[in-house]
Amino acid sequence: MGCPCALHLYCDSAQQWQSLEADLRTEIERLEQKYSRYRPESFLSQINLQAGSKHGIKVDQETAALLNYAEQCYQQSDGLFDISAGILQTLWDFKTATPPAPEALKATLLRVGWEKVRWQAPYLSLPKGMSLDFGGIVKEYAVDSVAERCLNHGISAGLIDLGGDIRAIGAHPDGQDWQIGIRHPRKADALLGEIALNTGALASSGDYERYFIHQGKRYSHLLNPKSGYPVEGLAAVSVAADLCVVAGSAATIAMLKGNSGQAWLDAQGFKYLS
Repeated sequence: MGCPCALHLYCDSAQQWQSLEADLRTEIERLEQKYSRYRPESFLSQINLQAGSKHGIKVDQETAALLNYAEQCYQQSDGLFDISAGILQTLWDFKTATPPAPEALKATLLRVGWEKVRWQAPYLSLPKGMSLDFGGIVKEYAVDSVAERCLNHGISAGLIDLGGDIRAIGAHPDGQDWQIGIRHPRKADALLGEIALNTGALASSGDYERYFIHQGKRYSHLLNPKSGYPVEGLAAVSVAADLCVVAGSAATIAMLKGNSGQAWLDAQGFKYLS
């Protein structure tokens, strides 16, 4: 998934681990192969290749559920959480550290907007030139899927960590919680704080992973789908929830809302650290 992943699981035997490890690896690879926008053979790539077609494409139940959740996030975020906005990333070159030309940004914004997508399960139709990106949902969904498989294998103590998207399926056998350190967004090798977990999920979002400084201004990879420019306000937020997919989308929405992100989390009743 293009990120460090770790499983911390208490198994009863080596045989149990071998069976579990094979199952979990297969599931993670399945989701990556199905929904990665970097794989030309993925189902997501097939969806995007069908953009502009007359009849669209028929999707399976799993993809339909993800699309329904993405639509819910779009509505609850007032259009800020938008899985059609991934195309904006192609304009922002973090290697040359140069903002895109306003004309190019304006033209690309015409191809962004979930409201332009026709979604009537099981059929999905994208206007020509548009594409979808499940990057803000699928990794977190994978965490939840892995957690459920661990429980089905009889694992009652463990922690799943896929690139910082985390879910606990039980405390250590001695009853101690898992202590999760939250990286400080502005101080290298420093912690913003710690969160204890024994069940539930934790996901973080911030402007510190990918950014550049241009003419004294900081530009992060978190882009507002309405303006095309990086959001400003919060530097980082970590959200706790029962499911990782919920924690992850809530953290992303809070970052996209900028200065009103914390108020939105408070209104939704989320526990968070920012």
